[in-house]
Amino acid sequence: MSSFASPDKTFAQKVIDMHTQLAQLSPDALVAHLPPFRLMNPFRENPEVLPLVKAFYERYFSDTNPRRLILGINPGRFGGGATGIPFTDSKRLAALGGFSLASVQSHEPSSVFVYAVIEALGGAEWFYRHFYINSLCPLGFLRQNARGNWVNANYYDESALFEAARPFIWQNLETQIDWGIDTRICFVLGKKNGQYLQKLQKERPLFERVVVLEHPRFIQQYKVRHKEAYIQQYKAALQTEG
Repeated sequence: MSSFASPDKTFAQKVIDMHTQLAQLSPDALVAHLPPFRLMNPFRENPEVLPLVKAFYERYFSDTNPRRLILGINPGRFGGGATGIPFTDSKRLAALGGFSLASVQSHEPSSVFVYAVIEALGGAEWFYRHFYINSLCPLGFLRQNARGNWVNANYYDESALFEAARPFIWQNLETQIDWGIDTRICFVLGKKNGQYLQKLQKERPLFERVVVLEHPRFIQQYKVRHKEAYIQQYKAALQTEG
């Protein structure tokens, strides 16, 4: 059992403990031998992030209730890769009230969609009482493109990156499940992300069911005219009984 899974700790305390551990990771962790890639670790790189994470999770997760897990791919540089809170950019933080991150001003399309779903389900208080969002790989990656710019990368973009991240992915999945995650069902965002979780499931089953939903970024970028229909799809899926 994970050291973060003490029955005396609230869900919030377990999340905060994990992120405090992530802050100790070396910048070369996972990508030391993969020069095109760079690891994003806001918990280490920005001293404002851990206090923000603590305030956020203590507001919404200060209980011992089980929650259903929603897994993105890995944090992007304008969302969780900047704020430390998955699918939450600085604009959404400001809208929630009471949270400040002076060093970050960000807008992430995925965050726009996720918080539209949260509102459709009844708002942040209700949503976070029932669901916990993270990513299959809880730290994100940047890749240097042909112009020399650093852009978002996914853990599955190259097989070498996935293999380097695989033990880290397993470790963090198992840690989070130990917190009391409801393993009857897991929601995965993005079709390719779902394929990779199913690959891991074949090695060691973690969830009884995996439900794959279209990724919020894809919806916002390519299907925004159908956004309301996708919100209803998410709502129906997340309200399933198991």
